[in-house]
Amino acid sequence: MSEDDPLHLLAERAGLQVRWRDAWNQPQTLSPDALRTVLTALDLPCGTSGECEASRARLAADDGAHALPPLITADQGRPVVVPWAHTLPERPYRLECEDGTMIEGIARRTGDGTLEMAPVSQWGYHHLLLGDVETTLAVAPPRCFSVADALAASPRTVLASKPWGLSVQLYGLRRGTDGGPGGLGDLTTLALMAEAAAGAGADAIAINPLHAGFPALPERFSPYSPSSRIFFNPLYADPARVFGQAAVDHAVAALGIGAALAEAERRTEIDWPAIANVRLRLLHWLWQHHDTLLPAAQQQAFATFRARGGKALLAHATFEAIQAERLAAATGDDAIRDAADWRRWPATLRSPEGAAAMAMATTAADAVGYHAFLQWLAADGLADAQQRARAAGMAIGVIADLAVGTDPGGSHAWTRQAEILNGFHAGAPPDLYNPLGQDWGVAVFSPRGLRRNGYAAFVEMLRANLAHAGGLRIDHVLGLARMWLVPEGAPASAGAYLTYPLDDLLRLVAIESWRHRAIIIGENLGTVPETLDTALAARGVLGIDVLWFVREAEDKAGAGAEDDKGVDARADALPDVPPSPPAQAPSESPVAAEPISAAFLPPERWPALAVATTTTHDLPTIAGWWAGRDIAWRARLHQLAADETEAGLMALRAAERSALWQAMRDGGVAHGAEPSAEAEAAPVETVLRWLHRAPCPLRLVPVEDLLALREQPNLPGTVSGHPNWQRRLDADPRDLFTRPEVARRVTALRDGDEGDDRDDADDGNDRAGGDRDA
Repeated sequence: MSEDDPLHLLAERAGLQVRWRDAWNQPQTLSPDALRTVLTALDLPCGTSGECEASRARLAADDGAHALPPLITADQGRPVVVPWAHTLPERPYRLECEDGTMIEGIARRTGDGTLEMAPVSQWGYHHLLLGDVETTLAVAPPRCFSVADALAASPRTVLASKPWGLSVQLYGLRRGTDGGPGGLGDLTTLALMAEAAAGAGADAIAINPLHAGFPALPERFSPYSPSSRIFFNPLYADPARVFGQAAVDHAVAALGIGAALAEAERRTEIDWPAIANVRLRLLHWLWQHHDTLLPAAQQQAFATFRARGGKALLAHATFEAIQAERLAAATGDDAIRDAADWRRWPATLRSPEGAAAMAMATTAADAVGYHAFLQWLAADGLADAQQRARAAGMAIGVIADLAVGTDPGGSHAWTRQAEILNGFHAGAPPDLYNPLGQDWGVAVFSPRGLRRNGYAAFVEMLRANLAHAGGLRIDHVLGLARMWLVPEGAPASAGAYLTYPLDDLLRLVAIESWRHRAIIIGENLGTVPETLDTALAARGVLGIDVLWFVREAEDKAGAGAEDDKGVDARADALPDVPPSPPAQAPSESPVAAEPISAAFLPPERWPALAVATTTTHDLPTIAGWWAGRDIAWRARLHQLAADETEAGLMALRAAERSALWQAMRDGGVAHGAEPSAEAEAAPVETVLRWLHRAPCPLRLVPVEDLLALREQPNLPGTVSGHPNWQRRLDADPRDLFTRPEVARRVTALRDGDEGDDRDDADDGNDRAGGDRDA
């Protein structure tokens, strides 16, 4: 297909990448059939040359429908380029800055379709009047708020030279006998963990996404397939924070749910439907009695929250009320499916502006109020956790997690239909592990929809997730540049990459980063587009360096050349993980590193503009990797490829294990013989001393590694058989860091080799911390 073919021209105009490079850096070209499948799903007829031309003309007409887009982005201190279709050589402009400063000037034509304005020295959202046309000018600071900025503003009298933080799966935390209702970790437990970690010198605590799930469908509990990315999961709320423990105890007794809560708290794995049923009964009872039980100050705080939440909060609460009402009346699988998905609702309910939906604020005022109340409890609890983290001495505090997309039948897709692509799922193209490609089952933003609506939904999402956090991890940050879109009902291999306005999105991220004084971390694992890491680094968005994947370049392994910067195997040697169905987490984190033969890169030479970590929620812990626990799970659940065997993979892991031990010996952090392959013998403390040496601005270690556990939170590609997002820890945050073995591991991570001359051949600190949940 030639570049002047009508189908090719239409695809490019629509933002599709006709040509791209795969996980092995090999050029690929989309077939005409694949292009037609995706373009048709985008509502762009393309069956004939005439249809292609007509669709392309429609796109051009849409782009030129307004003299100016509703929002333009620019860089602080650099000339402002304004898209301008008219031929006038210049236009006067007036810029009203956020602080009220007025700037006037002349914008002059610099090329076909553009005008140029003088640089603006103040970053922020400014009102631009160009001639008689208005728009918003979003001027971005040069980079995002950084770890160094956070440390400089920290009240700590002694700052760590190698800052570190803890990462936790909030649902898995416990807080002992006085832990409230129990059954899963809540936001008060997060606050306690943050205070305890701060006492051990941590400056951050990273958490799993707390996005709103489906209260009426508790079996959909994956944190990465939420209903909405702008609201919270109320199951994490601790009602005792606002009602007092006595009121909660009274409610538990009145409902007769004490035994059920106690049983849930004893479990080593969470039964999400069961605990959701019990906790939501408790929260609903408190809502029914909130007029008498809630102190006046808290009632006023709730009223203020509802007022500030505005239309977005009302819409989300309305969605929850409609879905719950329809599900309660549904019988049979087909009826439940139709009741759960707004796209199958009656026409008057398919939009927040629909007559029946708007009437819910009156006809179902109590139900709508209840769901707003749940959001208030969750938001208030997260705000308290962040305040307590900072008060305890953390420079950053909570690092929130932003999932890559939302359930297409959920609240976010219902309320933002103009900005979210309907009829598509995000995924990944075919690769070595997944010859058919991946379909993650989640919906994502439409780049055209975002531009057409002034990026309002994107900014709204950033603000919602940064409101009570000192940092934000953006899952699959590759999606800011391009997204593999799979038409619903089509195989994943029939998808295509759609280009996103990376510069505009990164500028908005930088503005919101500084507005909230929060660091930004981009999960750049998977098939990384060329130049993306450079673009992220230029904006101060930190990447993620995972121990298992930062390796020497294949052709220089072992050469020790000082100018060899090595290679991050996540980008070049590893494809995307197996797909996770909608009930599980979409993820682009690589699977176990068996295909990699290159030597481990010394931490001193790791990329500096990244967060260093031992592992992620989709990958094995140190103890699990050392013992090959992830391989055993894959074999048990029949995830091995046709040419793989468990014994063969274990042999490869043994070679990897020896390579890591040798690298640590060569670096002077490990001594003596290589520990055995038993999980209890894993040299966790040694690995953490190794991680300490990375020049990264921040090191993050999962609590599972501080406890030397061998099980990981999620096994990608599984729906059943592995307890994804269900494992609970047996550690109370208030005494976690007083455990001798945990204290030694924290010292290893925080202080590295200082004062340590032990023989690591007998890494006794790790033998004491085996996994009790195996």
